[in-house]
Amino acid sequence: MEKTVITIVGKDTTGIIAKSSTWLYQHNVNILDIAQTIVGGIFNMMMIVDTANMTVTYEEFSKSMKSLAEEIGVDIRCQKEQIFDMMHRI
Repeated sequence: MEKTVITIVGKDTTGIIAKSSTWLYQHNVNILDIAQTIVGGIFNMMMIVDTANMTVTYEEFSKSMKSLAEEIGVDIRCQKEQIFDMMHRI
């Protein structure tokens, strides 16, 4: 298993979850866990995904997420679990 943390933040609009999860499905990325909230019209979602079997390279994945972010008007960040863990150690 190769876990990646994906965060999506931006103005709440229709289709953010649908478009992001559809892209993940189409590239064989499995969503392991998901949390989402809307506060004051701002959408915030964090997903833990398994990228071990995805059909694109990690670089292509990252570029595609940036393109998707521009398309739907949000900020999408992707971090491999190892990097995320190292950055958040106390």
